[in-house]
Amino acid sequence: MNDLTIPDTQMALLKASENRNASAARDLTSVKNIEKIDEAAQEFEAMFVSEMLKPMFEGVMEPDPMFGGGKGEEIFKSLMLDEYGKLIAKSGGIGIAEQVKAEMIRIQEANQK
Repeated sequence: MNDLTIPDTQMALLKASENRNASAARDLTSVKNIEKIDEAAQEFEAMFVSEMLKPMFEGVMEPDPMFGGGKGEEIFKSLMLDEYGKLIAKSGGIGIAEQVKAEMIRIQEANQK
């Protein structure tokens, strides 16, 4: 065997391996980006739903002056509505997350070109 063909063959194998690894890294990055986009879209929808719920609960959950009220109850009410928003978004929401996700992906693809 010629000594010159061995390094050429090894170099070709090395380049093929590098190309395969780079392609796998790009695929992994895009999967991670999609997961991050999905998470951000769901968080946006949760925040939106939470803000829409606040006016609905303003008159409903009035504290009993004898046993409730105060800053603690106001904070708890706000946190409870945030959790309601998260639960609604997680269980399918009102469709905003899918639209936000699609738009974020479209913008990201346009920026990569």
